[in-house]
Amino acid sequence: MPENLNTKLVLFDLDGTLIDTAPDFLSSLNTVLTRYKKKNVSASEIRTYISEGSSKLIKYAFNIDETDKEFKRYKNEFLSEYKSNLTAQSDLFDGIEKLIRYLSHNEIMYGIVTNKFFEYADPIVRSFPQLNDLKILICPDHVAISKPDPEGILLACNKLNVRTDETVYLGDHENDLIAGISAGARVIGCLYGYSLSKDSINKYDCVYVNNANEIIPFIK
Repeated sequence: MPENLNTKLVLFDLDGTLIDTAPDFLSSLNTVLTRYKKKNVSASEIRTYISEGSSKLIKYAFNIDETDKEFKRYKNEFLSEYKSNLTAQSDLFDGIEKLIRYLSHNEIMYGIVTNKFFEYADPIVRSFPQLNDLKILICPDHVAISKPDPEGILLACNKLNVRTDETVYLGDHENDLIAGISAGARVIGCLYGYSLSKDSINKYDCVYVNNANEIIPFIK
């Protein structure tokens, strides 16, 4: 019997919140680094850059900036390599599958609002049968301004006919917290992800969890 809950919709950021995509970022980046006889990087080195996008990864790994004549080539080759390995090693974070079952059992809709472009996000999401009940996927392709602007969250709520105060948004980056708070949603900061640190706790008025197993009580 579903519980009578105030939460009608749960929206997730993708990388570092719902799915651990770091292993595929790492292997793809190191493949390109090896191709150019550059030193490989470790997971811990690139962890904080993953949610910042491909340009930040290339800048760090190759120790160059966007003015370098090889920057565009490295970035394009990385994106091509990554697109070929989107689902090789990525996995749901521990506790997410249990959370998804809880949402489904209690008839709470769930979706994704991410800064990852649709051509990369959609195949990843579709590779997980556990996410078959996903109601919406909002990417930069669908909005004029990406997070930290709240447009994506507001669009998801509008399309699903849910008020933002009935919505929970989860993310692992300061941009996620800003977007969620600006949208008027209840926000959960995921410290198990890639970008948030303990220092963030005092900056934003929201709930924080150390792992996904801690989320359900805050949905209630």
